[in-house]
Amino acid sequence: MTFKTILAAASGGTATSSALELACRFARRFGAHVEAFHVKPDPADLVRYAGDGMGMALTPAFFDKFTADSDANAEKARKTFVAALDRHGMALGDRPANAIPGTIAASAAWREEIGYGPTLVARRARFFDLAVLGRSERVAHNPHTDAVEQTLIQSGRPVLLAPTVLPDAVGERIALGWNGTAQAVHAMVGALPLLSAAREVLLISVGEKDDAEANSAIDYLGWHDVKAKDCRRPSIPGTAVERQIMDTVRAEGADLLVLGAYGHTPWREFLFGGVTRDAVGTGTLPLLLTH
Repeated sequence: MTFKTILAAASGGTATSSALELACRFARRFGAHVEAFHVKPDPADLVRYAGDGMGMALTPAFFDKFTADSDANAEKARKTFVAALDRHGMALGDRPANAIPGTIAASAAWREEIGYGPTLVARRARFFDLAVLGRSERVAHNPHTDAVEQTLIQSGRPVLLAPTVLPDAVGERIALGWNGTAQAVHAMVGALPLLSAAREVLLISVGEKDDAEANSAIDYLGWHDVKAKDCRRPSIPGTAVERQIMDTVRAEGADLLVLGAYGHTPWREFLFGGVTRDAVGTGTLPLLLTH
């Protein structure tokens, strides 16, 4: 199992640089094709908003400025992507490059569409092995964005969230959150390409329940040539489970956290509940989520 196609959301905002950089790193690692996907806002939406009583003066000059700002933001995002490609020795192309002995084949493409970003990113992500999104400065204090939520719920693909500042290494020492649920299994399977390439994998859980299933998870990973370290911790009365898990992740020096997600109300009913909110809200650790 591997990632051969990676979608990187390139909004042009503060989250763009880290998302594109991380996508390029993994494209190099897996010899994958990465597509930077930018969505321009639809001017027609302004008309609908104005019709809802928002009171905007929709003059020709207003639309001209709106279009100019949109084009400038797209060009800013594209230049950020090109800079990331240059750093990693990658070239633009529609298909993965032919492998050259001694090198890793990787390629990249730029794509633009017009519409509502969260919906289009989620739809486009369905046809990629992995979707990489950034966490803006706003999200670092509020664990909710429409783009992340919709991509996670509607794409059916693993979603990798990049922090605003990337650590030097990502995916070398991976923490896998475990509680014995189907969501934890989905997260584990979805992360197998990364787990297989990691230097060390840590199976982290809190409490004494599901010991047999934790052992079975470690055995399962072993069949995929992944040797996981058992990091089960006893419950500490009075200390929230999410706090214990995140403390263990930090103490073990993990550079990537894998969690499962579930529920009918996105971003409110995650595996371990507050663990995901804590991880997203902290904004310092790359986070791989699977719904």
